[in-house]
Amino acid sequence: MAGWSSRNKYSLLGAMRAIAQMISYEVPLILSSVTVIMAVGSLSTGRIVEAQAGYSGILPNWFLLTPWGFAGFILFMIAATAESNRSPFDLPEGESEIIAGYYIEYSGFKFALFFLGEYIGMFAVCGMAITLFLGGWHAPLSFLTWIPSYFWFFAKLLGLIALLIWVRGTVPRLRMDQLMNFAWKFMLPMTLVNILATSVWLLMGPGLGRWVVCLMIVILPYVMLGKALFEGKSLGKRIYRYAE
Repeated sequence: MAGWSSRNKYSLLGAMRAIAQMISYEVPLILSSVTVIMAVGSLSTGRIVEAQAGYSGILPNWFLLTPWGFAGFILFMIAATAESNRSPFDLPEGESEIIAGYYIEYSGFKFALFFLGEYIGMFAVCGMAITLFLGGWHAPLSFLTWIPSYFWFFAKLLGLIALLIWVRGTVPRLRMDQLMNFAWKFMLPMTLVNILATSVWLLMGPGLGRWVVCLMIVILPYVMLGKALFEGKSLGKRIYRYAE
């Protein structure tokens, strides 16, 4: 609505990019969460955190420390970064391409509301990632349980926020075709493969066998899909040429 009502081609282009990006990455975002729901058997966030309580030795029973949980966490954070329009997925507001995108005609407090909404969304998805994969408010090590639970939740939240800020300042922006190819040719198949790995993990009994099988289920498609995605692409050192 912001891009269309501005009556500006750059705003409209930014809005169309934002819609395409949201639809594309909403699917892997939800599918990466399905694995946790399968493991817990409930949609309750409280029960999801309770299922990650306890420790194996000094290590926690977080879903992150399983093959499917680690893959699901990586996929979830990539999709969440795209949903939040954070770099390298900030094409809807790419300053070098479409001049701030769908809010180019907005300044002052209206611009601040757009930016505030982006950061609120970033905090929300990081909080959901903590709940689903990082044990919620539970301590990371068994001998640290004396520290209040709210400290651990906010420490994890600040850690993920710092990670997203670091990625924003490090990774270059993708092109639009790379963005869409990555969503539909890599992210979506990997989330479906991860659901299969979760099913195998739940069906097999505890032991080393299910670790090996689930790792193979996750790693082999990752290598094959990554190879197919980069097939025909010539990657090399960027060379800058200047006029004499």
